[in-house]
Amino acid sequence: MTTHTQNHATSEYAPEHPARLQWAQLAPDVYKAMVRLDAASRKGLDPTLLELVKVRASQLNHCAFCLDMHSKDAIAAGESVERIVQLSAWQESLHFYTEKELAAIELTEAVTILTDGFVPDEVYAKAAKQFEEAELAQLIASITVINAWNRFGVTCRLAPGHHTPGSH
Repeated sequence: MTTHTQNHATSEYAPEHPARLQWAQLAPDVYKAMVRLDAASRKGLDPTLLELVKVRASQLNHCAFCLDMHSKDAIAAGESVERIVQLSAWQESLHFYTEKELAAIELTEAVTILTDGFVPDEVYAKAAKQFEEAELAQLIASITVINAWNRFGVTCRLAPGHHTPGSH
């Protein structure tokens, strides 16, 4: 499989920027704790829905590294390219998603963009209607974890294009 990065060397694309900091190597205990937290937060959640949530949070946070990873993981898990592409305009593409997915996507936006204020009651209520309490708790944990990963990726400017599904 040819990736963008492999084509990159012989094309007119801009050069890839190096990461600012290899935080995972420099803070291995934090990295390992994040991996464990990520694994714990996924329990009981549909893997496809979880990847949609991770892609949407990564879009909002402008984390190219995580967008690369979770788009590839979503496709490897059977998600369609069309639904991933439409995710950035989900409010105009409601018919691509189930009510449960829409509730998760809307909750993801509310939790991710806290500068707009608290998570609105109506957004939380929609999610609470679609998810059992334990599942909702896991979803909130997963949204929180992807936001933490995004912050590491954006701050350290981790370069996208190198992820292979199943490698993490």
